[in-house]
Amino acid sequence: MSKNQNILIIGAGLCGSLLALRLAQHGFNITLVEKRPDLRKVTLDAGRSINLALSDRGLRGLRLAGVEEAAKELLIPMTGRMIHEKSGKTFLSPYSGRKDEYINSVSRPGLNMLLLNEAEKMPNLKIIFNQTCKEVNYETPSATFEDFESGDETTYKADVIFGTDGAGSAVRASMINDKDFLLNISQQWLGHGYKELEIPATENNGYRTYKNALHIWPRGEDMLIALPNLNGSFTVTLFLPYKDSDYCFENLTTPQKVEEYFKKEFPDVLELIPNLTEVFFNNPVGAMGTVKCDPWHRFGKILLMGDAAHAMVPFYGQGMNASFEDVAVFDEVLNQYKDNLLSGKTSWETIFDDYEKVRKKDADAIGELAVDNFDEMKAHTGMELFQKKRKLETAFETEFPEEYYSKYSLVTFNESIPYSEAKKRGRAQDKAILGLLHDGKLPETMPLKEKLEAVKTQTEVILNANEKADYLKY
Repeated sequence: MSKNQNILIIGAGLCGSLLALRLAQHGFNITLVEKRPDLRKVTLDAGRSINLALSDRGLRGLRLAGVEEAAKELLIPMTGRMIHEKSGKTFLSPYSGRKDEYINSVSRPGLNMLLLNEAEKMPNLKIIFNQTCKEVNYETPSATFEDFESGDETTYKADVIFGTDGAGSAVRASMINDKDFLLNISQQWLGHGYKELEIPATENNGYRTYKNALHIWPRGEDMLIALPNLNGSFTVTLFLPYKDSDYCFENLTTPQKVEEYFKKEFPDVLELIPNLTEVFFNNPVGAMGTVKCDPWHRFGKILLMGDAAHAMVPFYGQGMNASFEDVAVFDEVLNQYKDNLLSGKTSWETIFDDYEKVRKKDADAIGELAVDNFDEMKAHTGMELFQKKRKLETAFETEFPEEYYSKYSLVTFNESIPYSEAKKRGRAQDKAILGLLHDGKLPETMPLKEKLEAVKTQTEVILNANEKADYLKY
């Protein structure tokens, strides 16, 4: 098998661009095809892209491809959640008690442009835009595309195909439609949609509110978040039920109703967004859901990756990070087999199969955690018990940084810990702390070290009980 075999990657978003760059660095010939225009040359429709939070797992993937330092020029550190109460009172809830742990706001187009620019430098990588995938042939393998401008169809053949074309993946759809391939798939949509707004910069490109935080206005079933941009603005996202609520997307149909809603729930935001109603009605309502499927590959000919394999809701800020980590995990598996692959002793099917075995349980885990975090952000962050829990966890991480990691820290700042393990331990810790606080077993007078030992002991009790319950199932 030749080292210069051909790889077709369908979808040049964040995951596809990084994957293409990394596989080109391995020496493969890459064709990267994208249905949208080149975003470096045209301005794509606004209002459908939730701002991104880049953290350790995503940086790992960028580091692997040698673009981490360049990406850091696009980042704005966010050290915690700035909670906005109805009264106008605000307080910062740090993401971690360790000073070097924070997430970063980044522009999706800006990061995508960086990856495309780096990919384009590779002599063995070709990028094609404005072509939508119409059909995938698994036997060849090959894929047929239609040019948006001319309507002409083109078929590209390859040794293997990667589908990195997002949550609405055409490659995955072709798998579903193939009667000879039994693809299991579940799609769970939230009863909430989202709409983008914007807090504009001041006249001198300054920030109208605190820059280095992810801002949250939690209101039970409703929520507003805001992430900073390099130009002084904030991308604001409203999460709201579609229907069956006093205020929902179904009945927010007039400027008067929108102003009434914001005056009641987010009065301080009216001062930050002067043209609120204009922006509200200019931007569309987006849907959010979780997609799980298996298997991710077919006969070693095609592999789904990123959102095409495991789309998730955005509430853990891990969609992009998980996709970048996909690339890093795949790279580890590829490195184990690469020499044998090139000599013909190992097939792509073996590589794809091992990758899915390693990665699937972690992709499922972060998808579940993202749904959990929706409830935490829109409701729990404003609750006294939750605030006590976060204050205690921050104290643990500050005073005993090697002994305690909150669930958020396990997920977000510990790239060496798989998502599945972070979910298991993090949930047990949450249950332990909340239970001890609720029962009054962590009084203010108790020394912090004793509180930590009580939490650790109770966490182990819960973990052991969970393991026993899992064992009894079988």
